[in-house]
Amino acid sequence: MSAALDMSGSPRAGAGAAAGLASRTDPAARARAIAPAIAAAAPRIEAGYQLTPDVLDALHGAALFRTLLPLSCNGEQVDLATFVRMQEIIAAADASTAWCLGQASGCSMAAAYMDPDVAWDIWGKDPRAVVAWGWGNGVAEVVPGGFRVTGRWRFASGIRHATWVGGHCRVQEPDGSLRRDPDGTQAEWSMMFPKHQVEIEEGWNVVGLRGTGSDTYGVQGVFVPREYAVRRDRDEERRCHGSLYRYTLTNAYSSGFAGVSMGIARGMLDAFKAMAMTKTPAATTRLLRDSEVIQSGVARAEATLRSARAFLLEVLEESRERVERSGGLSADDRMDVRLATTSAIHRAKEVAEWVYHEAGATAIFEDQPFERRMRDIHASAQQVQGRSQHIEHCGQYMLGLAPQARFL
Repeated sequence: MSAALDMSGSPRAGAGAAAGLASRTDPAARARAIAPAIAAAAPRIEAGYQLTPDVLDALHGAALFRTLLPLSCNGEQVDLATFVRMQEIIAAADASTAWCLGQASGCSMAAAYMDPDVAWDIWGKDPRAVVAWGWGNGVAEVVPGGFRVTGRWRFASGIRHATWVGGHCRVQEPDGSLRRDPDGTQAEWSMMFPKHQVEIEEGWNVVGLRGTGSDTYGVQGVFVPREYAVRRDRDEERRCHGSLYRYTLTNAYSSGFAGVSMGIARGMLDAFKAMAMTKTPAATTRLLRDSEVIQSGVARAEATLRSARAFLLEVLEESRERVERSGGLSADDRMDVRLATTSAIHRAKEVAEWVYHEAGATAIFEDQPFERRMRDIHASAQQVQGRSQHIEHCGQYMLGLAPQARFL
């Protein structure tokens, strides 16, 4: 083994990189340190439909895009519970920033399934590397040395500051047939492109999470070398074997986006409590805090949000312990992650809606801490990780039935 191979596992990372990893504090502490600057920039992020340069500098300076990245790429490979805590803090400051951070972090887990030199090229050598991708329809035609790719994808959160872009594709064999997995299902491969190779369509005109700039993008006949195509969440393709990579990318997305929703609700609830100390509602003579209805509602909202959070963190921490013992994620664990993440998204939205209503007319003004957050949390809950049907599938599993969808 080469003497240059250090604790990060990378053949290119030297002692300086190892020292950098060792000197990093807990991601939640680093997030807390930069949260005030992110909160101050939130109106500019929304107005510009993208993260601002100063916020990107802060995120990269705190290495927050590297929390789920393998050690071999100078990442941190933290557990998902730690990741959720980080996401909550950033989301309380600005939801769009946390959403971009969560999306890019999930994408970075794909590095665990790639040739180490290729993963290093995409994520390792550039300390400001960010990958974005979205949902859509792509076809990768098999050609000598790789694939010729054509496709169009939507919802690429953070693509405006990304350095590389991925496209999920069906694979078309030379005879025109579509490649299938051993179980007969259609195979999906993710093709990785340097950002300059994709054409971006700026049309992110939405109600909430505006600052994510989740644009549509496409390619036409772009060649992708075989080494730059990745099969995510496949045991036979996994190169990094830490417990984090026994979870699927979807587990990471659902956990991170649950953290976003809980962070938004936390920001709204804390702002409401502060307002209740000084606001006297119209046609009344008592401070808002002196209302029995508000007193009961605040306590119930706090219990709802903290219970959902505790359930999610318990599931993630206990499943990690089991993964470390057994080397794999069980069906019970997958069900628990799905139930806990979806429930957290729903409970956070309930808390946010209560706060918004009880804040009265104050909540509708753009310069108050409720209006943008209310739009953001509803946009967050509309994403696939918040789909109500997930709860039904969990119930099917609990009752001994075959769920109508995989937990992923």
